[in-house]
Amino acid sequence: MSRTFFVGIDLAWGYRRPDGVCVMESKGSQVELRKITLSQGDQALLSTLEGYRAAGACLVAMDAPVICPNTSGARPVDREASRWFASYKCGCYPANRSQHPRPPDLARKITRLGFSLNPSAKHSLFEVYPHPTMVRWFGLEERIPYKKGRVTERRHHFKSLQEHLRRCLKERFPELRVCSLLEKLLSEPWSKDVEDLTDALVCSLIAWWHHQYEGLRTQQLGDPSTGLMLVPLLSEEHATQESKA
Repeated sequence: MSRTFFVGIDLAWGYRRPDGVCVMESKGSQVELRKITLSQGDQALLSTLEGYRAAGACLVAMDAPVICPNTSGARPVDREASRWFASYKCGCYPANRSQHPRPPDLARKITRLGFSLNPSAKHSLFEVYPHPTMVRWFGLEERIPYKKGRVTERRHHFKSLQEHLRRCLKERFPELRVCSLLEKLLSEPWSKDVEDLTDALVCSLIAWWHHQYEGLRTQQLGDPSTGLMLVPLLSEEHATQESKA
């Protein structure tokens, strides 16, 4: 049986913090959570990705600017994402190589392992945007503000995120087998490490969504030369997106 892995990476844009990494594998009609962990530095990530690429098809969804040729300012895709999602309080931070050199440099290293920046490739690496993804999947009017504020506020909002995510998994991802590792993650109180692991899980789910629907329920913002970003679409949104293209 051919194997397909879906790797979600919540990338720390520098080297002080570890990266959140989540790996899922499709097995017949089911998807299993293989691994969810914190990883420190580029070499650890590269070793992980090289292993999964050797074992089967591998889709890598990274919450970071994979394609970023500009040395200053913002990318066109950053402005486009803000136009689409600012009303949901999901505006996009401007990305450039001067302030954020690690993500595109890491992306180049990953492509040397045989990964393509084409989201449709068998071994692919692409940028994703979790905030609007969660707004759509959860049916919210604005993003859940779990990333800023006092610890008590973060814990409150993060608990709400976990509740929404549990419902979302049942409704939108019934093929994902709920294991003890996943149950533990969705019951942990907020900490920065737990936040990063949860964000990595969402990135991995985006990769699975893109694969499952063969890209037909994926909104692609930007372009392959200046920056490309993937955000899942709900089925009823697909026709609307097509009409605006």
